[in-house]
Amino acid sequence: MATIPSLSDVALRGKRVLVREDLNVPIEDGRVTGMARINAALPTLRRCLDAGAAVLVVSHLGRPEEGRRDPSLSLEPVAGALGEALGHEVRFETDWHDGVQVAPGEVVLLENIRFEPGETTNDPALAARLAALCDVFVLDAFGTAHRAHASTAGVALAAPVACAGPLLEAELSALDQALDDPARPLVAIVGGSKVSTKLDVLESLASIADTVIVGGGIANTFLLAAGDEIGASLAEPEQVDVARRIMAKVDVPMPVDLMTAPELDAAQPARLRPRGEVPSGESILDIGPETARRFQSVVRDARTIIWNGPLGVFEFDQFGEGTRLVAEAVAASSAFSVAGGGDTLAAIEKYDVGEGISYQSTGGGAFLEVVAGETLPAVAALNSASSSAR
Repeated sequence: MATIPSLSDVALRGKRVLVREDLNVPIEDGRVTGMARINAALPTLRRCLDAGAAVLVVSHLGRPEEGRRDPSLSLEPVAGALGEALGHEVRFETDWHDGVQVAPGEVVLLENIRFEPGETTNDPALAARLAALCDVFVLDAFGTAHRAHASTAGVALAAPVACAGPLLEAELSALDQALDDPARPLVAIVGGSKVSTKLDVLESLASIADTVIVGGGIANTFLLAAGDEIGASLAEPEQVDVARRIMAKVDVPMPVDLMTAPELDAAQPARLRPRGEVPSGESILDIGPETARRFQSVVRDARTIIWNGPLGVFEFDQFGEGTRLVAEAVAASSAFSVAGGGDTLAAIEKYDVGEGISYQSTGGGAFLEVVAGETLPAVAALNSASSSAR
């Protein structure tokens, strides 16, 4: 991947620094209930403070109707949680359009940027207003870098100086290591409900991976492509030719046993079925124990692992054993491992295997786009801004 301008190369003392973070965190009853993204932002904010900068932070939260302020999606609770985690007061500002008074050593969090008309359409006027707040713009939100929004790509082009923050750099570096010159064998684990939502990713991995393990509804489509009976399981018959094309390019180990149930319910016991013998009234909801052992063996031999998506409906314990066993194998492996996507990170947290994963990506869509070989619009904007400044 191309070298992009870095925060470490920019003088910050006395400067107004606008940092685009991804603070799209879960909130219940006015309280932040998940701190992962806040904690991931702390090193960048501390670096700016330690360097003597005046720090403004911009982020989105949820998907409000653009131009309408939704109190339930206000970032005000995030300001409190961020301040507590940072050990430093974080002032919350709702009205910043005419500028914000912020002194070196202060931190200000702006209200949800998606309340602003023109954010998701990358309105140049909004980008210019954001750029006017700062001397330096820092893109540190990998999770939004695949969107050409005013607070990502737009302000990067409009700001006097634009650079990448440490979190964004770490994300890109980890993916670079896994994709550009991986230690082999490279094993990819791709779960999820539909082949169609990860088609580009699967096609790309088929060209670079040594083995692609598929799970969830995606695996059901591959089983269908192999001529197996899958009962009432979620699958995409229209993607069978795609699955066959991928299987012709790369090793895709098929499950040999499966866990099924007539319906998805917390009280529904899992039933063990051999591959190809799923009754018409049952759905595949997890891989079976023998399949999990075989997948563990593949993972143990890997030197690079890319993981996106669980192998079953892991939210229900009786359908989570496949995901748990493979997650533990990834964590125990000596391979360089990169995991990304909301469900993947939730599984890592549930099975307490995070310490064994080399890098956990904060991005979902951005993670998938990089794996698929796409250029992230906000990163491209940083490169473009850097080139025009030279």
